[in-house]
Amino acid sequence: MSKASASNRSANVSGVTDRFANSALLRALRQEPGDGVPVWFMRQAGRSLPEYKTVRGQGTILNAIQDPERAAEITMQPIRRYGVDAAILFSDIVTPVFAVGFGIDITPGVGPTCERPFASASDLDRLRPLDPDSDLGFQTETVELLVHELEVPLIGFAGGPFTLASYLIEGKPSRDYAKVKALMMSDPRLWHQLCDRIADLAIGTLTNQVRAGASVVQLFDSWAGALRPEHYREYVLTHSTKILSAMADLGVPRIHFGINTGELLPQIAAAGAEAIGVDWRTPLGDARQRTGGRVALQGNLDPALVLAPWSVLEQEVHRVLADNAGHPGHIFNLGHGVLPQTNPDQLKRIVDLVHAVGSADGQTKGTSS
Repeated sequence: MSKASASNRSANVSGVTDRFANSALLRALRQEPGDGVPVWFMRQAGRSLPEYKTVRGQGTILNAIQDPERAAEITMQPIRRYGVDAAILFSDIVTPVFAVGFGIDITPGVGPTCERPFASASDLDRLRPLDPDSDLGFQTETVELLVHELEVPLIGFAGGPFTLASYLIEGKPSRDYAKVKALMMSDPRLWHQLCDRIADLAIGTLTNQVRAGASVVQLFDSWAGALRPEHYREYVLTHSTKILSAMADLGVPRIHFGINTGELLPQIAAAGAEAIGVDWRTPLGDARQRTGGRVALQGNLDPALVLAPWSVLEQEVHRVLADNAGHPGHIFNLGHGVLPQTNPDQLKRIVDLVHAVGSADGQTKGTSS
């Protein structure tokens, strides 16, 4: 498929936004009553699906991400299988870092890894400015393929400052983020320079996805919950706000997500997104109170409970819906991503139940709390 010109892509944004303006997802993001509760799952594209394993191929997932036909097919698979209310682009938060040549890969069974982690000011040069047309042409083509096929909104995404910085500095996934916090606290100037580069990469990535046709964007700062509230305000919030503010001009709704962020919810809500992802540790009622009802909420079923018997899982789905208390600004999701060992049939049953219960007595209640 040939690449659209920049002007054609800009025109396409308006068409895609208008096309899905009354979708269940976008209505919930605007906190408007609708016919039911929308549902989608983080990491729904891949992970547990047998058809994904057939299409993906061997080695790093970056190979599949760079193949528009494969990436589009993987993105579509959960739509066909589950009937969810949104697609999320098959990609990874490290894609733009990989594209600019920093030297990062996704090691099977491990996650993002760097042979030469970020350690000093000289490493800033390894994070050159992103040129979406040349660096992310494969992603543009994937989005364009998808928006011609999808009947639900496509969610584009990028990695948040703390999470991407953690991979670059630690060189691999971390449990304690010791090197990240040491650099952040000992050299704040360098930390902010690094996060500013990361923010620019995120802005370029998200802008490219939206101009190609994505209807919603999500900022994944998954590991920001490792920070104290005052440290989040001082070292991260400015950069997340920069990213989300840049997206405001594009006219698409924004979701901001992190896990174990119950204590950070007021600060995260202040960054400017229309919706906040809530993990399973914080009840939706508490999250709505902490954010003052200013934002829609996404979540928050524990992904581990999807492995439980249906009798248990069914009760948990009802509990999440009841906890939302009929508020129209709710998108049902897991509190984090789908686990690889998940039975896809369980996810399909969740979708069917949320649609049935949500249509009967969920968002039709208006704004009661």
